[in-house]
Amino acid sequence: MSFEVPRGSVFGILGPNGSGKTTLLGIVMDILKATKGNYLWNGQPGSHEQRRLIGTLLETPNFYHYLTGQQNLEIAAAIKQRGREDIPRVLDIVNLTARKDSKFSTYSLGMKQRLAIASTLLGDPEIMVFDEPTNGLDPAGIAEIRDLIRQLNRQGKTIIMASHILDEVEKVCTHVAIIQKGILKTTGTVAAVLDHSPETATETIEVELASENLDALKEALETLPAITDIVVADNHLLVTCAASLSPTELNRYCFDRGIVLSQLYQRKISLEKRFLQITGNQSDR
Repeated sequence: MSFEVPRGSVFGILGPNGSGKTTLLGIVMDILKATKGNYLWNGQPGSHEQRRLIGTLLETPNFYHYLTGQQNLEIAAAIKQRGREDIPRVLDIVNLTARKDSKFSTYSLGMKQRLAIASTLLGDPEIMVFDEPTNGLDPAGIAEIRDLIRQLNRQGKTIIMASHILDEVEKVCTHVAIIQKGILKTTGTVAAVLDHSPETATETIEVELASENLDALKEALETLPAITDIVVADNHLLVTCAASLSPTELNRYCFDRGIVLSQLYQRKISLEKRFLQITGNQSDR
């Protein structure tokens, strides 16, 4: 696979379980040795000096449970040989200043993850690499990490994150790469990946339609070849049709048959649906 991560982006790496996300991050952080290929950080080959300038969270937070958050960060700074003076700042960024003197064992899962991210911020790195940053968290913890990632990105950080929670990736990422069995399937901005390109013109879209007379609307739509499915739902119709049929054409078709639409809403495809279209609904393990 080959792709670039734009500076200042939040770049999501997606793939079924076993697709190679963690292996890929392990290689570019020099934890694993690749059998072939190469990678560049800021246009330069990976090196020990460069990796010290990258904030990395590749595993479950692993701190001393009997020490405080402050003490754990002091140990992390000593190991990195940089960032001790940053401890007050990073504690404030992750909203843990009030709990800096509490033992790690008393932290919630979300707080533990935020402390791990604080550790990656020591030394003020421009690039941050996260592997499943919301793994194991409850909805409140996921929301905490999501907001933190957005905040870091607004500060100009480039963030690379592997995740299987597609909804969260869609909410925070600006760019995405989808891999399967170690092969890059697609990459680009989230909007471009979700968009229907000419190559996917045969795919379908969903449109919500409503009129004063749903029965007449349904009868008219049944004669349109581009429509493949019609579902009656409360006070509207959910229509599946060819992506080549534009909302304007659909509205004109109905109007020409004496039907005035009170609602026409094209549903945007979700990242989850696009992901399944590309990879299928199977694990790579």
